[in-house]
Amino acid sequence: MGSKTDKYILGFFNDEEILMDALVKVKTTGAKIHEVYSPFPIHGIDDILGYKRSRLSIAAFLFGLFGFSAGLSMQSWMMGFDWPMNVGGKPYLPWPSFVPVTFEFTILCTAFGMVGTFFYASKFFPGQEPRIPDPRITDDVFCIAIKVSEAGDVNLVNSTMLNNGAFEVKTKEVRL
Repeated sequence: MGSKTDKYILGFFNDEEILMDALVKVKTTGAKIHEVYSPFPIHGIDDILGYKRSRLSIAAFLFGLFGFSAGLSMQSWMMGFDWPMNVGGKPYLPWPSFVPVTFEFTILCTAFGMVGTFFYASKFFPGQEPRIPDPRITDDVFCIAIKVSEAGDVNLVNSTMLNNGAFEVKTKEVRL
C-alpha cells in the first residue's frame, strides 16, 4: 500500500507545562502547527491550537436515537404484529415492559457506533500501521509536529523550540 510521506520538524519535550509554553512561542514565529502528540490528554491545549469543539456528541446522539427507534420498533413488530401472544389477558403491546430492552439496545448501538466513528475519524483501523512520528510519544515524551512547507523560517522554529525546553529537535520524513 502506497503511503505519502512529508517532511516534518519534530520538537520533543519532557514536560507538558514546558510544551504549553513552547507552543505559544512557536505560534508567534508564524509556523502552522500540524499536530501535538502526547501520552495523555492535556487540559487547555485545544484552545492554544485553535481546535473547534468536537462533534462526537452529535454522532453519539444520532447513534442512540437509531438504537432507541430500532429497539422499540423491533419489539413492537414482534409482540404486536409478527407473533402476538395473549398471555394472561395482557395487551399485545405492553409498552412498559419494552423499556429495559429499548434502553439496552440504545446503549449498544451508541457504543458500537462511537467505536466505529473513532476508528474512522482517527484513521486507526485494525491492522493498519500507526501514524506516529516517534515511538517515544506513546510512553513519556511530548512532540510538536510542524510541516516544513508550513514552518516559514525553519531555523527560527528550531531555535525557538530548543530555547523553550525541547530536549531534541529534528527534521524527519514521516507519514502522518
